[in-house]
Amino acid sequence: MITNADQFDSYLKTQMKRLQTDYLDAYLFHAVNQGNFEKIKKLGLIKKMENAKKEGLIRSIGFSFHDTLPVYKEIIDYYPWDITQIQYNYMDTGVQATTEGLSYAHSKGIAVVVMEPLKGGTLVNPPPEALKIINSADKKRTPTDWALQFLWNKPEISVVLSGMNTKKMIQENCESANNSGINSLTAQELKVIESLTEEFRKKIAVPCTACSYCMPCPQGVNIPQNFACLNNVALERSRFRRIMTRRTYRKLKTKKTKVNSENPNGNATLCIKCGVCATKCPQKIQIPQELEKVKQEMGKRKAILW
Repeated sequence: MITNADQFDSYLKTQMKRLQTDYLDAYLFHAVNQGNFEKIKKLGLIKKMENAKKEGLIRSIGFSFHDTLPVYKEIIDYYPWDITQIQYNYMDTGVQATTEGLSYAHSKGIAVVVMEPLKGGTLVNPPPEALKIINSADKKRTPTDWALQFLWNKPEISVVLSGMNTKKMIQENCESANNSGINSLTAQELKVIESLTEEFRKKIAVPCTACSYCMPCPQGVNIPQNFACLNNVALERSRFRRIMTRRTYRKLKTKKTKVNSENPNGNATLCIKCGVCATKCPQKIQIPQELEKVKQEMGKRKAILW
């Protein structure tokens, strides 16, 4: 919304007035992607953040993120952030910032806040096959609790944000948090989550596990990211989130000259069907053919999923 640097102070002042406080523990640039990060740099807004911190108006500087892994690493490396906020859950380990990005931010000493821990509610209502796994597990947990425990188990994650609409939800989430801990899940419990992920993935378009054995692609296609976009559109119930996923896909590069050589960020249109990737895939996925599905659904908007 900001068009000049002076508006930063105006927005901050208004926000603190509405919150009835004279300082904020954390202040984040919202929904940062490649485009608005350039805007942040151009307008010198990080300097405005630093000035606000010096004045005691804010205590920590951060950003929330919606783009691809190469962009995430670029932003992480640009500034010594205090906080980063990413979309992450046991189904979204290969999308947007990905597990690699989570580990990368943690290695830089940045506190990671997780949003969409329940994938917009998708993980709360698992398919019958996944529910059977939950009911047969030795450890009795709700689908929500399994999803949250997966996150709290990871030392890289500082805070998990979960939307709560009722007092009952608040109580359940507090109880779940009280029973959590870093590296507290047993091998058997981790196996349950792995089995849940596998069952959910049976409902999606391409059985890609984002292992990245297919990478690097000679043409610069980010194969796991392309498949993650297609799978999210296939699995997602929310029209809004499907739209956001399509936006993520459109940010992947369509020209080889614009691909990041160190962190490939090309989309499916760059695939020349050489087949090198398919020979490496442990899932035996016919990657060139599946990338064609990505092109049709995500690029040409031909409905192949329904």
